[in-house]
Amino acid sequence: MGIMSKILGGGGTHSSEDYVELDLDDFESARGGAGMQVHIAEIGDQRDVIDIKDAVYDGDFVIADITRHSTTDQTVERIIDELRQVANEVDGDIVQKGDDQLIITPTGVTVSREKLGN
Repeated sequence: MGIMSKILGGGGTHSSEDYVELDLDDFESARGGAGMQVHIAEIGDQRDVIDIKDAVYDGDFVIADITRHSTTDQTVERIIDELRQVANEVDGDIVQKGDDQLIITPTGVTVSREKLGN
């Protein structure tokens, strides 16, 4: 199972034993700072979209959990439309992974619609 499968979910259930707590003091920090950050977000309601939009406008990558909403829910449709508009405005990309996640990218970053190894 690849790292993105682990981040984005590869099926099955996960428990706290599946994860290892890392002490960041054990790692040397990046010099010069990162140009882009990856944010993990949960969308519970329309207010959560504001932080996601701000992150994308700031040039960051967002993986948003939409499991609190059904894909037939009108709220999630409005949220997706609003985030699609943001992605278009910044010349980024947006894709929905299954019924539970949205991936929104900043300027110049696209998400391949093909799995690796195919």
